[in-house]
Amino acid sequence: MGIKSLLAIPFAKFIYRKVKQDAARAEFTQRQILDELINKAANTLFGSDHNFAAIDSYDAFKKQVPVRDYEALRPYFDRLTQGEENILWPGKPLYFAKTSGTTSGVKYIPITRDAIPYHINSARNALLCYIAQTGNASFVDGKLIFLSGSPVLDKKGGVLTGRLSGIVNHHVPAYLRKNQMPSYKTNCIDDWEEKVEKIVEETFTQNMTLISGIPPWVQMYFDKLSIKAGGKTIKHIFPKLQLFVYGGVNYEPYRSKIEQIIGSQIDTIETYPASEGFIAYQDSQNEEGLLLLTNNGMFYEFIPTETYFDDKPVRLRLEEVELNKNYALVLNTNSGLFGYSIGDTLKFISKNPYRILVTGRIKHFISAFGEHVIGEEVDYALTYAASQHGINVTEFTVAPQVNPPEGGLPFHQWFIEFENLPENLTAFAADVDAALQQKNIYYKDLISGGILSPLVISTLKKNSFIQYMKSEGKLGGQNKVPRLSNSREIADKLIPYIA
Repeated sequence: MGIKSLLAIPFAKFIYRKVKQDAARAEFTQRQILDELINKAANTLFGSDHNFAAIDSYDAFKKQVPVRDYEALRPYFDRLTQGEENILWPGKPLYFAKTSGTTSGVKYIPITRDAIPYHINSARNALLCYIAQTGNASFVDGKLIFLSGSPVLDKKGGVLTGRLSGIVNHHVPAYLRKNQMPSYKTNCIDDWEEKVEKIVEETFTQNMTLISGIPPWVQMYFDKLSIKAGGKTIKHIFPKLQLFVYGGVNYEPYRSKIEQIIGSQIDTIETYPASEGFIAYQDSQNEEGLLLLTNNGMFYEFIPTETYFDDKPVRLRLEEVELNKNYALVLNTNSGLFGYSIGDTLKFISKNPYRILVTGRIKHFISAFGEHVIGEEVDYALTYAASQHGINVTEFTVAPQVNPPEGGLPFHQWFIEFENLPENLTAFAADVDAALQQKNIYYKDLISGGILSPLVISTLKKNSFIQYMKSEGKLGGQNKVPRLSNSREIADKLIPYIA
């Protein structure tokens, strides 16, 4: 055991105790944070526009601050990107995190000096909780690879601007810098395919112990490593690989394929970072779900998904939530976001401590006929059927086919790129459909009532999703394929890739 791992263990135990203490005081801390946010932003343009000085309760806050998404708050963001100060938070942001929205185009999310430590420390604490729980710290002595966006930063309105993962790259602690891969030069390569090829070259002979990234892009990297090694497993290439840290998408549809190419199971840590704030991470290898970070400079609100599109949606504080119910997440942050709908949905599976599962996106669903199928349901259906048929899926997305060109009843069209095809695709499709009916009673009623036909699977050629994402300028980094769409916008672009 090296000096870094020896020092990491007592520090991990100290941080783990603090994490547990924070979790035990969640409701009190959340009330305290709301007061602090309102007081600090009271003299900003947003605080003045929404009469923050008169807010003395959560009910008063809800009356003054409506729930809005990026587009509705764009006038404030535009003034920030034009270089104005004291718009959402005192002074200017430290960074803008640049993201690609599906409806708002490029978005610029402010990250303030108050907020950046929470982004950095939360990623660190996820690893420290793992060390404290398992006693395994040896991975910190090896090479750590982070598959992330470019760390090259531009300026917008005088503020440093880039992808969140690139911004965070500038704050990697010094004691990990020597272990970090790829090199800075390689990490700055814009073209994702070229970048992955270079990362393979740089890392192939290294003592890799940890990898972090979004599952589909990690899978792409592993595939290229395996090809270079003549088809050998990742464990053969990196015998000391111990830990996979991921976020951004549900891992379950990828798990079987990634474990197969690794050659064994390895420990995983799921994280829930966003440009708006670091929301949750997996604090336990024994408990399901992610620990909601309730002392992270953010006050959370939760809207029951069935009321989200109402004129006056129900807004709840942490102590008002129920278990196993879907909520849309609303953030109020120390970067000056108030009543901000992040677009994600989640459900609580524990209230002591508060642990969540991320279930999808509030606008990523299929409800062409009132079925309201969500991401959690399609992930489950596909993962279940894949396990029953012994196959692996590379990537997939689902859309409604309301007016089939060949006539007949409408259906849900699944575009799936298989790693290995099912022996009986018809039986596989039937199992996916049955599992989806089991999860969604509305979908089941539409099938049994003769309103919808059972789902149809369109098999895509190898590397179809890579080519599609490349054509959209969204290959690699933090970009991911939406699982669900209530329109044919993505589906119609995938038609040429059908095998």
